[in-house]
Amino acid sequence: MKTILITGCSSGFGLATARYFLDRDWNVIATMRTPRSDLLPESPRLRVLPLDVTDTDSIARLIAAAGPIDVLVNNAGIGALGALEGFSVATVREVFDTNTLGTIAMTQAVLPQFRQRRAGVIINVTSSVTLKSLPLLSVYTGSKAAVNAFTESLALELAPFDVRAHLVLPGRAPSTSFGANAQQRLQTHEAYAELTQSVFAGWAQSTEAVTEACDVAEAVWRAATDSAAPLRIAAGADAVALM
Repeated sequence: MKTILITGCSSGFGLATARYFLDRDWNVIATMRTPRSDLLPESPRLRVLPLDVTDTDSIARLIAAAGPIDVLVNNAGIGALGALEGFSVATVREVFDTNTLGTIAMTQAVLPQFRQRRAGVIINVTSSVTLKSLPLLSVYTGSKAAVNAFTESLALELAPFDVRAHLVLPGRAPSTSFGANAQQRLQTHEAYAELTQSVFAGWAQSTEAVTEACDVAEAVWRAATDSAAPLRIAAGADAVALM
């Protein structure tokens, strides 16, 4: 029975992915900053463990507690909305610390066991905004585009050890709490007020296809279980259309 470790499982894509793999008889290690046992069904195959991907000590404690794993899913992330001119450097660092450096640190932590066993899969969840740029998302897009480039280079490094690396690129997912969380970091600047209002109005009126959390879970499943899966996998009808 294989084991998957998923970061950012308190809601959205991470929570849906944990449920998906539990339903298919995998051992699941679901991590979140503040563990909640009520979010997932009780199972002897489930462990809910604390993790802050920006804290090296937290990562070390998790890896020690988790033991051997077969698949790592780097899903933990935070959003950020607003024109670049309105952001403080501290907020930009916060976004990159979680989305980019957190992914790199978690990957680095599991690589020794994967390399020594000559087996393992790393799946990094980024975003379709790296396929089609949108306004007010320059900081967030930059953090995710960096993970794309990192993963594509990493895949070449790991191929001689039979370790795979994949990207899952979800589209817009209004049914999850990610957008609402991102608005908590909404940075305003009076010079961009008209643009901001226009963008928000467009999103509210959009009738285009979107991504559901289950789409991401299915894409992660494909990356985890299909050795012939492509490096980049779009998740959601809108992301598939962009690919």
